[in-house]
Amino acid sequence: MSLLEVPQPSEQVMTPVVPPRDLGRELGTLVGLAGPVVLAEIGWMSMGIVDTLMVSPLGPQAIGAVGVGSGIFLAIGILGMGILFGLDTLVSQAYGARRLDECHRWLFHGVALALLLTLPLMLTIYGVSRALGTFGLHPAVQPLVMSYLIRLDLGLLPLLLYASFRRYLQGMSVVHPVMFALISANIVNAFFNWILIYGKLGLPALGTDGSALATTLARVYMAAVLFVAIIWTDYKRRSGLWHVSRHIEWARLRRLFAIGAPAAGTVTLEVGVFGAATALAGKLEPVALAAHQIALNLAALTFMVPLGVQSSGAVLVGQAIGRRDPHGASRAGWLALGVIAAFMVIVGTIFFTIPARLIGLFTTDTRVIAIGVSLLSVAAVFQLFDGVQGVATGVLRGVGNTRTPMWSNFIGHWVFGLPVGWSLCFVAGWGAVGLWIGLSVGLIFVALTLLGVWMQTTRRLTHAE
Repeated sequence: MSLLEVPQPSEQVMTPVVPPRDLGRELGTLVGLAGPVVLAEIGWMSMGIVDTLMVSPLGPQAIGAVGVGSGIFLAIGILGMGILFGLDTLVSQAYGARRLDECHRWLFHGVALALLLTLPLMLTIYGVSRALGTFGLHPAVQPLVMSYLIRLDLGLLPLLLYASFRRYLQGMSVVHPVMFALISANIVNAFFNWILIYGKLGLPALGTDGSALATTLARVYMAAVLFVAIIWTDYKRRSGLWHVSRHIEWARLRRLFAIGAPAAGTVTLEVGVFGAATALAGKLEPVALAAHQIALNLAALTFMVPLGVQSSGAVLVGQAIGRRDPHGASRAGWLALGVIAAFMVIVGTIFFTIPARLIGLFTTDTRVIAIGVSLLSVAAVFQLFDGVQGVATGVLRGVGNTRTPMWSNFIGHWVFGLPVGWSLCFVAGWGAVGLWIGLSVGLIFVALTLLGVWMQTTRRLTHAE
């Protein structure tokens, strides 16, 4: 949606979004929105870490299976979640334009799209689980991954409903319920992991399958919490959620899909390349795969901060576009990029200075720790670029540009990064370290490309005013 396409304000009563007037106020706005979202993203990532920790007593095969299974599931499931990213643009711009009725209508269309996407994506995940024999996984890992994936597939629908609810709430700057849902979901996940993995309270011990079922139950809980939050928010604000038309229009679905599909392509390409790297690591010995999974969990945990700032940046830029404030959109985007650059430099320094201590939090196996230390040294180099490309993707989504990040990710990760990683791993014989160097190449390319595009976008916005 461009500045000329923003819907005009209606007569509904709501608190207008006030443009920030100084850097301090803008920073406060960003932190106030980003803080709970970052905690929510950390809560999301923590679920994967809890799964890894709780299956780790079962051995490297279990750690590797959970990592590979989760990676494959997310590489496919994230396609549906990514399409719903279009709600970031549409809801936030409608909210900035003081059109609560439009916000509500986009929610209903987001839910409809989630329902339409569920069956084909579930079938895809099931098909992949049945075709794992062609992936060349280690024979000790392959059957565990297959069984794990089939059970994880059951949680796709609640995950997509959660995604649509979340994007709607965030677009209207309602972020605390999202934070609560994800943090508390970790308790639900850990509790059912304990019961189902090890057979507590009279139930059979299901091992890695129990971990998958626990994750599914936690996702049902997350969707339920946000549904209640939507009802409660509408009640408090008297925003008329149930008074707008709930008729599903194909034109609106096409518009949501047109914005969301490239965003889905972006996140699928990025998550997919890490999933592909994990699948390739599955061809290595279980010790190398375990080290890869642990290091990836740490890198992914730190990326939750850029991911939270990405969502906040998209919302703040979109709201500024909605209220026809291009300079405010530019400031919000640059501030988000600056904050995340400073944070990721600190993270990279930590990865470089104490890698053994970090890997040691997950395992006492000296072989796993030795490989993991090398991987975190590589991760220390790409932290800055990973953060910049993540937030740049969000601020561009706020103005409705979702195609450029998609193509940048395709070229950076799949044309350059993954082939380089494969060559270094299997041809040069560098093992998992080679894979990670390839990932770094892709991230650096994407970050520099999107940063240049954002510079051009801000110049065009401010000069067109």
